[in-house]
Amino acid sequence: MAQPTLISADGPAGSSAPVDFPVPPPLTSHGPARIIAMANQKGGVGKTTTTINLGAALAEYGRRVLLVDFDPQGAASAGLGINANELDRTIYTLIMQPRSDVREIIEETSVPGLHVVPANIDLSAAEVQLVNEVAREQALARVLRPVVDSYDVILIDCQPSLGLLTVNALSAAHGVIIPLEAEFFALRGVALLMETIEKVCDRLNPRLVLDGILATMYDGRTLHSREVLARVREGFGAKVFDTVISRTVKFPDASVATEPITSYAPSHSGAEAYRRLARELVARGDVA
Repeated sequence: MAQPTLISADGPAGSSAPVDFPVPPPLTSHGPARIIAMANQKGGVGKTTTTINLGAALAEYGRRVLLVDFDPQGAASAGLGINANELDRTIYTLIMQPRSDVREIIEETSVPGLHVVPANIDLSAAEVQLVNEVAREQALARVLRPVVDSYDVILIDCQPSLGLLTVNALSAAHGVIIPLEAEFFALRGVALLMETIEKVCDRLNPRLVLDGILATMYDGRTLHSREVLARVREGFGAKVFDTVISRTVKFPDASVATEPITSYAPSHSGAEAYRRLARELVARGDVA
């Protein structure tokens, strides 16, 4: 196996010591996938941005990645150039029709190795319709079962709520990443989300673990951002990713262009931040 190449990047806020995460060597085979839910009941914290760009970065490193858009707003689908409103079949079809095959609905993207299960507003009805179903919390796990062996990573972009759809994502996942905006109001909901994760782990999915908390929309020029990051690190310790995603206009620009930032502005610091996050996940053993 080829020796990994080290890439140096800035360390965490408040630290002058750079941290190196190795560039992962190519995989000789693919699967089974590790399923990661991107969850936070607060909206606008960077869940979809992280799902898209982390997925693209992992694909750049030779991983086969499936992105599951599990938000009725369909932002992850749109952000990768897929108009889910024109599709007859989406993740909603798979959830409500048990005999549907996810492999027939997967869409390719402009990024080699990155595929999407799209969603649109139809998914909003699933939460109500699933209430009386048997094993309603396991619907997404059932949907993903046929493709787990075909991918290295499956990323689920959750909606901003702690309802039945998010519980489905947590029940299907091996790990959870919590994108957390670097501002004090964003901290208030973390305890409730952690409580939900613990309940799902206890009652539905014993394998579920917290992979980490990812600081997003960070602005190192402000005392506020620095204080929030320090408080998060103090409270969660090693569960906070070393990688920090800074605020930049390039992320919305890339969304408008329906591309990941890794291809829209490949040399931008935002693109490198998500590549670094991908390397950190591999280095920590959270991704193959």
